[in-house]
Amino acid sequence: MSYKCISLDEAQLLLEHPDTVIVDIRDKESYEDGSIPKSINISAENIDNFLEKTDREINLLVYCYVGNSSKGASEYFVQNGFKTVFSLDGGYEEYAREK
Repeated sequence: MSYKCISLDEAQLLLEHPDTVIVDIRDKESYEDGSIPKSINISAENIDNFLEKTDREINLLVYCYVGNSSKGASEYFVQNGFKTVFSLDGGYEEYAREK
């Protein structure tokens, strides 16, 4: 099982789906300055809690600044048992441009 890179257009349905958890892996300050609605900020400080409490059957949409770091994070989530993981191409910068 692996993750899939998707465009913002492809992500729109996921963003509206109730079984999707949106994960922002940027630093806390960037997250607080602007983020995709309903996203949660995951960092080294809270990743263990997230892994412990999150259902592996949900859709997981991971984003970073421009879509590079989210690929590694997506692979990490797959390795930790998540079945449906997506990495947002273009990251938050693409989202901010299009919104």
